[in-house]
Amino acid sequence: MHQKPKVQLDVQVHWSDMDAMQHVNNIIYLKWVESTRLLLLEELMEKGTAGAVEISPILAWSDIKYIAPVTYPDTVRVTFDIVKLEEDRLHGIAHLYSTKQDRLVAISNNTLKAYNMRLLKRAAIPTRWVERLREHYGDSI
Repeated sequence: MHQKPKVQLDVQVHWSDMDAMQHVNNIIYLKWVESTRLLLLEELMEKGTAGAVEISPILAWSDIKYIAPVTYPDTVRVTFDIVKLEEDRLHGIAHLYSTKQDRLVAISNNTLKAYNMRLLKRAAIPTRWVERLREHYGDSI
Protein backbone atom coordinates (compact mmCIF):
# COMPACT_ATOMS: atom_id res chain seq x y z
CA MET A 1 0.00 0.00 0.00
CA HIS A 2 1.06 3.58 -0.63
CA GLN A 3 2.81 5.18 2.37
CA LYS A 4 0.79 8.39 2.46
CA PRO A 5 -2.95 7.97 3.16
CA LYS A 6 -5.27 9.06 0.37
CA VAL A 7 -7.14 11.41 2.71
CA GLN A 8 -6.69 12.53 6.30
CA LEU A 9 -8.77 14.60 8.71
CA ASP A 10 -7.88 15.88 12.17
CA VAL A 11 -10.94 16.27 14.39
CA GLN A 12 -11.15 17.99 17.74
CA VAL A 13 -12.89 15.97 20.42
CA HIS A 14 -15.69 18.04 21.93
CA TRP A 15 -17.00 17.69 25.46
CA SER A 16 -20.41 16.88 23.97
CA ASP A 17 -18.90 13.89 22.08
CA MET A 18 -18.62 12.01 25.38
CA ASP A 19 -21.36 9.88 26.86
CA ALA A 20 -22.35 8.79 30.37
CA MET A 21 -19.41 6.38 30.40
CA GLN A 22 -17.07 9.41 30.21
CA HIS A 23 -15.56 8.58 26.82
CA VAL A 24 -16.41 9.44 23.23
CA ASN A 25 -19.67 7.77 22.24
CA ASN A 26 -19.21 4.94 19.72
CA ILE A 27 -21.36 6.61 17.05
CA ILE A 28 -19.05 9.64 17.01
CA TYR A 29 -16.18 7.49 15.67
CA LEU A 30 -18.38 6.50 12.72
CA LYS A 31 -19.23 10.16 12.07
CA TRP A 32 -15.52 10.95 11.96
CA VAL A 33 -14.99 8.11 9.47
CA GLU A 34 -17.91 9.40 7.40
CA SER A 35 -16.41 12.91 7.25
CA THR A 36 -13.05 11.52 6.16
CA ARG A 37 -14.65 9.20 3.61
CA LEU A 38 -16.43 12.24 2.13
CA LEU A 39 -13.02 13.86 1.54
CA LEU A 40 -12.12 10.82 -0.55
CA LEU A 41 -15.36 11.03 -2.51
CA GLU A 42 -14.75 14.71 -3.22
CA GLU A 43 -11.36 13.77 -4.66
CA LEU A 44 -12.86 11.09 -6.90
CA MET A 45 -15.69 13.32 -8.09
CA GLU A 46 -16.05 17.04 -8.58
CA LYS A 47 -16.19 18.66 -5.14
CA GLY A 48 -19.74 19.03 -3.87
CA THR A 49 -21.32 16.69 -6.42
CA ALA A 50 -21.68 13.47 -4.37
CA GLY A 51 -25.29 12.40 -4.82
CA ALA A 52 -25.87 15.02 -7.54
CA VAL A 53 -24.30 13.15 -10.45
CA GLU A 54 -25.50 10.11 -12.36
CA ILE A 55 -22.97 7.68 -10.84
CA SER A 56 -22.39 8.27 -7.14
CA PRO A 57 -20.73 6.19 -4.43
CA ILE A 58 -22.94 4.90 -1.62
CA LEU A 59 -21.92 3.24 1.62
CA ALA A 60 -22.89 -0.42 1.37
CA TRP A 61 -21.23 -1.74 4.52
CA SER A 62 -19.21 -0.52 7.47
CA ASP A 63 -17.78 -1.99 10.63
CA ILE A 64 -15.57 -0.64 13.38
CA LYS A 65 -13.22 -2.14 15.92
CA TYR A 66 -12.81 -0.03 19.02
CA ILE A 67 -9.34 -0.41 20.46
CA ALA A 68 -9.08 2.28 23.13
CA PRO A 69 -11.47 4.88 24.55
CA VAL A 70 -11.01 8.54 23.67
CA THR A 71 -11.82 11.37 26.06
CA TYR A 72 -11.96 15.15 25.93
CA PRO A 73 -9.68 16.97 25.26
CA ASP A 74 -7.99 15.27 22.34
CA THR A 75 -7.47 15.46 18.60
CA VAL A 76 -8.16 12.36 16.57
CA ARG A 77 -6.44 11.91 13.22
CA VAL A 78 -8.55 9.86 10.82
CA THR A 79 -6.99 8.45 7.66
CA PHE A 80 -8.89 6.71 4.87
CA ASP A 81 -7.45 4.53 2.14
CA ILE A 82 -8.85 2.33 -0.59
CA VAL A 83 -7.42 -1.18 -0.20
CA LYS A 84 -9.25 -3.04 -2.96
CA LEU A 85 -10.96 -2.07 -6.18
CA GLU A 86 -13.64 -4.21 -7.83
CA GLU A 87 -15.82 -3.61 -10.88
CA ASP A 88 -18.68 -2.07 -8.89
CA ARG A 89 -17.22 -1.36 -5.45
CA LEU A 90 -14.35 0.09 -3.48
CA HIS A 91 -13.11 -1.40 -0.22
CA GLY A 92 -11.67 1.13 2.18
CA ILE A 93 -10.16 1.24 5.62
CA ALA A 94 -10.04 4.07 8.14
CA HIS A 95 -7.54 4.30 10.96
CA LEU A 96 -8.29 6.58 13.92
CA TYR A 97 -5.35 7.80 16.01
CA SER A 98 -5.50 9.68 19.31
CA THR A 99 -2.84 12.38 19.41
CA LYS A 100 -3.13 12.62 23.21
CA GLN A 101 -2.54 8.89 23.63
CA ASP A 102 -0.22 8.63 20.62
CA ARG A 103 -1.89 5.41 19.53
CA LEU A 104 -4.40 3.76 17.25
CA VAL A 105 -7.85 3.86 18.88
CA ALA A 106 -10.14 2.36 16.19
CA ILE A 107 -10.21 0.77 12.72
CA SER A 108 -13.18 0.88 10.36
CA ASN A 109 -13.67 -1.19 7.19
CA ASN A 110 -15.99 0.25 4.54
CA THR A 111 -17.45 -0.92 1.25
CA LEU A 112 -18.59 1.73 -1.21
CA LYS A 113 -20.66 0.77 -4.23
CA ALA A 114 -21.08 2.75 -7.41
CA TYR A 115 -24.76 3.55 -7.80
CA ASN A 116 -26.63 4.98 -10.77
CA MET A 117 -28.77 7.73 -9.21
CA ARG A 118 -30.95 8.10 -12.32
CA LEU A 119 -31.67 4.39 -12.89
CA LEU A 120 -31.60 3.54 -9.16
CA LYS A 121 -29.35 0.54 -9.55
CA ARG A 122 -25.78 -0.67 -9.14
CA ALA A 123 -23.23 0.64 -11.64
CA ALA A 124 -19.63 0.00 -12.63
CA ILE A 125 -16.93 2.11 -11.02
CA PRO A 126 -16.34 5.06 -13.38
CA THR A 127 -13.04 5.03 -15.25
CA ARG A 128 -12.21 8.46 -13.85
CA TRP A 129 -12.37 7.14 -10.27
CA VAL A 130 -10.09 4.23 -11.16
CA GLU A 131 -7.61 6.61 -12.82
CA ARG A 132 -7.54 8.93 -9.80
CA LEU A 133 -7.06 6.03 -7.40
CA ARG A 134 -4.28 4.51 -9.53
CA GLU A 135 -2.52 7.91 -9.63
CA HIS A 136 -2.17 7.64 -5.86
CA TYR A 137 -1.83 3.88 -5.26
CA GLY A 138 -0.37 2.67 -8.53
CA ASP A 139 -1.40 -0.83 -9.51
CA SER A 140 -1.41 -2.05 -5.91
CA ILE A 141 -5.23 -1.89 -5.73
